[in-house]
Amino acid sequence: MPDLRYDITPTQPLDDGEELLVSLVPDRAIYLRDHAWMAAIAMAAGMAILWALGNPHVWTGAIGGLAAILLRGWYMASEELGTRWDLTDRRLLGPGGRAVGLKEIKVINTLMSAVQVVTLSGGKHLIKYQPDARATKTLIERAQAGGRP
Repeated sequence: MPDLRYDITPTQPLDDGEELLVSLVPDRAIYLRDHAWMAAIAMAAGMAILWALGNPHVWTGAIGGLAAILLRGWYMASEELGTRWDLTDRRLLGPGGRAVGLKEIKVINTLMSAVQVVTLSGGKHLIKYQPDARATKTLIERAQAGGRP
C-alpha cells in the first residue's frame, strides 16, 4: 500500500457517475507574493527581537528573517506548487488521500490566499495559494448547493 502522506495530488478514483467540476491548483505569483509578505514580517520580527534583547546589531535580524523565508520558499516550492485539489459534484478530493464529502463541510473560511474547509467532524483542510480565495470558496459553496462552477 502506498504511503499517502506524500502524495500531493488526489489519488482517489471517482465514483460511478461522479463528475470532476474543477481542479484547484496553486498560483506561482501568489506563492511568491505570500512569501514576500512572510519575509517582511520575519525581518521585522527578527529586528524587534534583537532590539528587545539589547543587541547592537539589530539589522542582522532582517538578514536572518529574509534568509529563513527565502530558504523555506525555495525548499517548499516544488511541493506547494504541485499540490492539487479536485472538486467534484460530490466530494473535495485532496492530497494525501484526503476526501471530504460536500455534505460533510461545516464551514469554509478564507485567509489571504488560502481556503480552509472545516468538516462537521472537526477536520480541517487547507487549500493554499489560490489566485482568488473568495472565488474558490464560492466554487465549493456552489457545488455544495448542487450548482455548477
